[in-house]
Amino acid sequence: LSQFAGIIIPFGGIILPLIMWTTNKQQSDLVNEHGKNILNWMISVAIYIVVSSILSLVLIGILLLFVIGICALIFTITGAVKANNGEIYKYPLSIRFIK
Repeated sequence: LSQFAGIIIPFGGIILPLIMWTTNKQQSDLVNEHGKNILNWMISVAIYIVVSSILSLVLIGILLLFVIGICALIFTITGAVKANNGEIYKYPLSIRFIK
C-alpha cells in the first residue's frame, strides 16, 4: 500500500516502496520478491503513462490513461491483500525488468 503515498507526497509512491525494498530485501525472500514485483509494476505503469500521454494527441490516449489508472488502483489493492496473506502476486501487464 506504500504505492498510494504518491497521493500525499509527490513521487512518494515510487520512492517509498523503493526504500522499503532496498532496506528489507535481505530479511526475507518473500519481501524481496514482493519488492521486485512492485518495482516492475511501477516501471511498467510509467511506460504505459508516457505512451498513453503521447497517444492522447489522437484522443485514444485519454481512454488509455483512464484504464491505466483503474488497473493501477485495482492491482495495487489486490497485491496488498495477497501480500498480507503471504502470497506472491505478479501484477498482470507488468514487464519484468528486475529479475
